[in-house]
Amino acid sequence: MHNLDLILTLAGGLIAALALGLITNRLGLSPIVGYLLAGIVVGPHTPGIDVNQGLADQLAEVGVILLMFGVGLQFHFKELLAVKRIAVPGALFQSLVTTALGAGVMHLFGWSWPAGIVFGLAISVASTVVLLRVLVDHRDLHTPTGHIAVGWLVVEDIFTVFVLVVLPALFGDGAKESGGLWLSLGVATLKIGALIAFTFLVGGWVIPRLLGYIARTGSRELFTLGVLVVALGIAVGSATLFGVSMALGAFLAGMVVGRSEFSLRAATDALPMRDAFAVLFFVSVGMLVDFRVLVQSPWMVLATMAIVLVGKPVAALGLVLLMKYPFRVALSVAVALAQIGEFSFILATMGRRLHILPEGASNIIVVTAILSITLNPLLYGLIDPIEAWMRRQSWLARFVRSRAPVESTAASPPRRATGRHRAVVVGYGPVGRTVARLMRENDIEPTIVELNLETVQRLRSEGMQAVYGDASHPETLKEAGVPDAAVLILSSSSVRAAQELVREARQMNPKLRVIARTAYLREQPELRVAGAHEVFAGEGEVALSMTEHILREFGATSEQIERERERIRSELFEKPIPADLPDEAAAPR
Repeated sequence: MHNLDLILTLAGGLIAALALGLITNRLGLSPIVGYLLAGIVVGPHTPGIDVNQGLADQLAEVGVILLMFGVGLQFHFKELLAVKRIAVPGALFQSLVTTALGAGVMHLFGWSWPAGIVFGLAISVASTVVLLRVLVDHRDLHTPTGHIAVGWLVVEDIFTVFVLVVLPALFGDGAKESGGLWLSLGVATLKIGALIAFTFLVGGWVIPRLLGYIARTGSRELFTLGVLVVALGIAVGSATLFGVSMALGAFLAGMVVGRSEFSLRAATDALPMRDAFAVLFFVSVGMLVDFRVLVQSPWMVLATMAIVLVGKPVAALGLVLLMKYPFRVALSVAVALAQIGEFSFILATMGRRLHILPEGASNIIVVTAILSITLNPLLYGLIDPIEAWMRRQSWLARFVRSRAPVESTAASPPRRATGRHRAVVVGYGPVGRTVARLMRENDIEPTIVELNLETVQRLRSEGMQAVYGDASHPETLKEAGVPDAAVLILSSSSVRAAQELVREARQMNPKLRVIARTAYLREQPELRVAGAHEVFAGEGEVALSMTEHILREFGATSEQIERERERIRSELFEKPIPADLPDEAAAPR
């Protein structure tokens, strides 16, 4: 029966999440809203499917570990240092203001101060997933607004990780036995320090070598398994050996892997599994919603929404303006942060397990998350009209003009060469080496995408740009610079999922010219349909070379040889492009 419960929980949760995620995505909302709604549908408080809440929570725990590993994997100190002047004080100030508002308002409703503080901390953290999607959809990710907002969230994430570690020390069983608050904090700090030292000193030496050894086997499955073992192993070890939360261990493991050359491949190969378990985490949170509690406490929901949609952004807006950033930047950052998400659920879950938060607190947070995530993209889309309206008001226009841009470290980093002087070469075998050399000799900067670790390390030591990763993943193509490139060359005939790779690259950059290589002539039409402009097949090139050699042996003239070459090219290569070729791929070349 237990196995049936497990299958029903997995199938029911994921099917509901897929269906509702698709619906919310089609409506222009974050899929997270759909996942939370799926949890409500399969939860115990609604009719219909009733999955096992306990099993869902256990599976969600894996999602939390992998989610924290992904945060650590993508966290870079350089990004934080670039905007430290605004991100560090801004995130801390906003977190404190929101926490104080949450604690004060909930205390008025009769909650204890510890419960109010934990609740305030939970609603002070914005969703990384939602924020990045909003910035990308409005093309603001690589602007000063995007850099400040992302740096702000990095600080919030670090602060939240610290809170996750400190809460068990303050309110767990160990705190009751230790005999004092300061002793509990001291012991927790020592344990955290020991875990950090062990992870970065020992793990920083062992993990890259372990992953390097696995990568040299050439097995994608073993590499994916290795990354998961690192994430889960350090997470479990942090809890059993150091008495620290598994979330912190996973975060530190991600940081160690992120500092190595395996960061991109780990993100593309192993972390899709994180997304599946993270979905179960959101589903398990949605299962906690009990509408009876919401009907009994609607004013708590409205008060929480006011804090998230008004209190948080006003605090951020005021601080960013105080530091003399442009009004548009301040408004954009403030609106982007006016929502809550995954870390809010993690904090609420821990508060519930430690018996700090009262019954119904998780319901209020989930409903607030659903509403704020739904409204956030709509509010961000109003920034232009709001700014235009303010500029039409005389006194407001003077205020907006007074917000002159400051000399900011959040300026975009120097971009790689773009346009006609930028190319991406997939594979660095004999053909790739020849193509790359030809480009460098003609002042074209190639970036090599390669799955051979030694090759990537050698190219980087020689000063060439090289990306270690699987080119069939969109993130690898982005890292290599495909969105800004003029040409993409598939120099290897064994590129995995070449058609999908070409299609994905053309979607990223419709002006991109794609030159592909394949082993067999029969694969040419499919690659052309996918969007490749030129396709060179190994069979055809061998036929040309053999024909030329035979004709020379028989004493044919140069004109005869060239005429025969053209005839063979016409027969083998000049295939008509099928009528169902995508518009961008069928464009004249």
